[in-house]
Formats: sequence, C-alpha cells, structure tokens
Amino acid sequence: MSLFEFFSKKSKLDSAIKQTIQARKCAGNVADQLFNRSYQGYAEVLLDDPIRAEALYNWGFALLHQAKSKTGNEAVKLYQEAIAKFTFCQLINPDYLGAAVNGGVAYMDLARLTDAKQEDELYDLAKKQFKTANSIQAGAASYNLACVYALRNNKHACLKALENSKDRGSLPDVEDILNDPDLSVVRDQNWFIAFLESLNEEHEVAQEGNESLA
Repeated sequence: MSLFEFFSKKSKLDSAIKQTIQARKCAGNVADQLFNRSYQGYAEVLLDDPIRAEALYNWGFALLHQAKSKTGNEAVKLYQEAIAKFTFCQLINPDYLGAAVNGGVAYMDLARLTDAKQEDELYDLAKKQFKTANSIQAGAASYNLACVYALRNNKHACLKALENSKDRGSLPDVEDILNDPDLSVVRDQNWFIAFLESLNEEHEVAQEGNESLA
C-alpha cells in the first residue's frame, strides 16, 4: 500500500468513526442514516483487501460445515456466525462468488433447522444471496434459486431457474436432484417430471453419440 493510499484510508476511517460517535448521540432515522454511512465508510477502508476477504470467506466456510454437524442452538449459532463472516467478506469484496452462494446456503440450512415457514424472511435472504451470485457469474446459483422457488411452490420461477442452471452447466445429476429435499414439494408435479425426463433423454442421446464415435 502506498503512502497516499494509507492516508486516504485513514481519512475515511476517521470520518466513519466520527459518524458513529454522532449516531450514538442521535435517535431514529437520523441515527440510522449516520450508522449506515459509517458502515459504508468502514467497508470502503477494507475494500480491495483480497487476503482479508479470502480469510473471512474460508472462516465462514469452515463455520458452515461445522454447523452441518451440530444440532439445536449450537448449530443455529454457528450458522449465524458463518453468515456474518460471508457478509463481511462481501463488504470487502462485493464480487466474491463463494461468499454469495454459501451465504445463501447458510440461510437455507438455518431455515430448515429452525423449521421456518416457506414465506419466512430467511428464505428471502437466501434468495437475495443467490441472485447476487448470479449477477457475479450467470447461472452459478440458479439451481439454488430453483430450490427456493420449489419450497414456495412457484412452478414457473422454479422451472425457469432449473432450465437456466442446465443451460449454464451448473445443474446437478438427476439422481441428486431427485434426492434433494428442497424439491420434494414439486417432485410429483407433471412439469417437474417432464423436465427430468428431458434430461434423461438428452443424456441417452449424448451417450449414443459417444458410442457412435468410439
């Protein structure tokens, strides 16, 4: 980091700290606005720090997988900590694909763990993360979005997301799709069965093509 960059970041940090001090003296919307400005300032100070972003992502990734091995309140706490790390990572690097995808996965896991209803905010937060992931890399989280839409029994959005995932090459194997609990709501619906049948047909055609070339 150059001397100029150091003093520029130090100036932003000082400004963010002052806004936090001011926010503590205020109330209501004024306080919220000042807090939000200070958060943005802190994020700008940390922006473009790849090592810190990578450390936060991998920390969150570790917490996410530890949470999967736990139950009850212990698991809830670990998922919340993982989400916090992924969120912080995205503040430093808004284009960090893994943080967006796994942040959404953590919200989904937490929703299942807490028996959240399909309209619960946790699923909204997961959907937001997956859409962010898709904006970073097209189709990267389309299958995850399909799972959210399936849980909410949104046929058209689910099918569109599945087709997008297929077109982008991010669709899991048919067997994995069939065993995915998030898709249990739509598994017996005609449109979903037809989609899986089309996948099997395409797979068979591809195999025949490979055999003819052998």
